[in-house]
This record gives sequence, structure tokens and C-alpha cells, in this order.
Amino acid sequence: MKITITGSLGNVAKPLAQQLIAEGHDITVISSNESKKSEIESLGAKAAIGSITDLDFLVQSFENADAAFLMTPPNMGGVNIIENTINAGKNYAEAISKTGVKRVVMLSSIGVESPVETGPIKGLHHIEKFYNNLENTSVTFLRAGYFYINFFNDIPLIQNAGIIGANYPENINVPLVHPVDIAKAAAEELVKNSEGKNVRYIVSDLRPASDFAKVFGTAIGKPELPWVEFKDEDSLKGMLQAGLPQEMAELYTEMGRGVRTGVVQKDFIEHGSVVTGDIKLEEFAKEFASKY
Repeated sequence: MKITITGSLGNVAKPLAQQLIAEGHDITVISSNESKKSEIESLGAKAAIGSITDLDFLVQSFENADAAFLMTPPNMGGVNIIENTINAGKNYAEAISKTGVKRVVMLSSIGVESPVETGPIKGLHHIEKFYNNLENTSVTFLRAGYFYINFFNDIPLIQNAGIIGANYPENINVPLVHPVDIAKAAAEELVKNSEGKNVRYIVSDLRPASDFAKVFGTAIGKPELPWVEFKDEDSLKGMLQAGLPQEMAELYTEMGRGVRTGVVQKDFIEHGSVVTGDIKLEEFAKEFASKY
């Protein structure tokens, strides 16, 4: 199959490209970074270098593809993040419509069914609607849990303050996912003979926040590492001090609040809380320790 992958050589797109190439598919990888061209080609894929805000470029990149993996960058520009994300999704949908790509897999998220209190997930809520309206294209919405690799952002807090935490309590169960598990699921879905619009959750583990402290603490030789629940304003202040742009810090604070109130986990729970990924928290903790 001819498959176009968005996401450059990121945490999901790279293992996805590698798997599909190993299976013998004809892969094109879209990247905005010219310096990625040779690395993409060294994998055995074609490189399409350009901006996902450029509709003509997208049309050219999706032309003659049998399937496409669509993801929007997590931080589009630092300001007007949700609006920029929605516009990128709209561009994807228009390019898919113009080129008649028959199969799409979208990287979506738990919490996407809510238009409020989900932080950066809100943009994906609107994008799912665009793809739902695509005619003659089958779509799988791959709704992923909270990325394990986001915990790397907590390393300075552990090193400097001896704590780990967020603006939700330790007894809250959080659906987690490893990018490699997402890539495996996306690879399966892209080559499926599927019809209509379908939802698939991809979650590697479901754990209370207290386990983040326990498992990461044990992995780094700090078994007594405590989980601390922050107030929303303290969570925001901490992210700003860590160098996050204001708007992104506000969105992440909102998402944490959504985890606390259950808005973010709601659709995952209502769809059966199915955990299908292979990489559990303890296994990821080895990666965490190596970064620490």
C-alpha cells in the first residue's frame, strides 16, 4: 500500500514508518524540517518537506495514497494553539477530500468527546468532526491515553524539590500510553479493510497517580518519592517557571483539572476502559530512569 504519514520522525511517526516499511509498504513521511530529509530517506521512505498549513503541499503529499496517518503537532505556535490545531485538521480534511484517500487513521485522545475542560485536547474534538464528515473515506479515531514521555518534564521537579505531582490527587486513575504502542495500533489500522467511522482506544496501562511516584521513585533510587497534589494556580506557576509558554501552561493546567474532575477520562471509561497496549508503567520507568 501507498501510505502517507504525518508527524515527521516524532515519537509515534518514526516507529510507525519503520514498521510499515518492514512490512513492505510504500511510505511517504511529511515533515516541515528540511534537515529530516536524509534521515527519512535512510529509513526507506520518501520525504515530503513542507508546511501542514499549506493546502497545496498537503494535496500533493496525499495524491495517490491508499491511506494516511494524520496527527497534529502538540504545540502549534505557542499562541492561538487550539485555533492553529483546528486549522491544521481542517487542512488535512480538505486535502483528503480533494485527493480521495480511502483510509485515514487519526491520532486523537481520550477526553476528545468533551468540548470543554480538556486543555490541548479541545482542538482534536473539532478535528474528529471534520473527519466524520469525510465522504467515501473510512476513518479510525485512535484515541490515545496520556503519553508516558510527558513525565520527562517532571524530572527537574524531582531533582530540585524531591517531589512529583500535578493538580489532581494520588487516587485518580490515569490512562497512559507509550508512543510505540500507538505506532503498532496505527500500523494495524492503516492496512485494515475497514468501512465507516470507528473509534479505537489505545492505552498501555491504567494506574493511580500514587503509582507514578512509587514506580518512578523506585526506578531512580528514591522509593519514598511523594506524590503532591498542587492547586491549579501553583501548577500553572510551576509550569511557567519551568519555561512553558503562558498559553500552553494554561492549557495543561486545564487538562489536569479535567483529569481531577473526570472529564478527561469519561469517554474512555464509557467505552469500557480497555487496556490493549503492551508497555506497562514499570517498563517505561526504565526509560525514565535513563533520562533521569
